[in-house]
Amino acid sequence: MEKTHVRELAEEYLRLGGHRRVAIDDNETSIRSWEDEPPEADAFWRKEVETLTPATQREVQLMLPTINRA
Repeated sequence: MEKTHVRELAEEYLRLGGHRRVAIDDNETSIRSWEDEPPEADAFWRKEVETLTPATQREVQLMLPTINRA
């Protein structure tokens, strides 16, 4: 299966050591992080994800590991 651009962004962020996780509640997403991130992961998130439209940011967030129970 071909990877989408948002999946590639999420995977690269995680590869850089990013710790953010997505919380999904009533179909709304929010990001949680309890640990400091490596500078590379934080810089990547700020440059590559925070500059996206809100809808595309949400798509990237949905590719992150979730804190929700299955």
